[in-house]
Amino acid sequence: MSAIPAVIVIVPQAAPGQRGAAQRPAVSEALGERSVLAHTLHNVMASSLPMIVVTPPELAEEASRWVARRDVLVQEARPGPAGPREFHALARGVAARPDASGWLLLPADKPLVRPTVLQAVARALDDHAVAYAAHRGQRGFPLGFGTELFSELLRLEEDDGVRRLLVRYPAVSVPVDDPGVLQPLDSEADLVGLRARWPEVAAMSAHG
Repeated sequence: MSAIPAVIVIVPQAAPGQRGAAQRPAVSEALGERSVLAHTLHNVMASSLPMIVVTPPELAEEASRWVARRDVLVQEARPGPAGPREFHALARGVAARPDASGWLLLPADKPLVRPTVLQAVARALDDHAVAYAAHRGQRGFPLGFGTELFSELLRLEEDDGVRRLLVRYPAVSVPVDDPGVLQPLDSEADLVGLRARWPEVAAMSAHG
């Protein structure tokens, strides 16, 4: 059995002081007894996959509460209101872990992705350059990349770069019975809705 790919947990949020009405809720906000970020990190830890958290300075302390500081990569926000972009942060994470046997992209605002799903997508990278979790035919996270894409991942600067990779390289869909791979947290309304359903959702996730 091949080595398990490193998991990169991305924190692509704007700094708290830069947040506006159109921006996503911060991953440091509460969801049940923990923050959104903490739930995501706990699921990765439960998968036994290694990880690196790529975070703006304002969220580094939050990440370091759960992850060893050597696995927290602080990245200054890029110009603009959105802070570090996911795929630019992916490039930084790949550069920091060049010896991994693959990389999984799991944004920090995906607190419902189960450990078993992370493991399934990681295993798919044994035979495929690109793999992703899918629920009922819809692509979700995590999104995985094999070592043959190392050089191209290092050159990523914008989100369009990954979309071009998905066009150029065959991507395998990993069907999972986990709607959490699609759970959006794009607005405060999304977060409020998830909080209202959290006891039920958390119980379902614990059995997956």
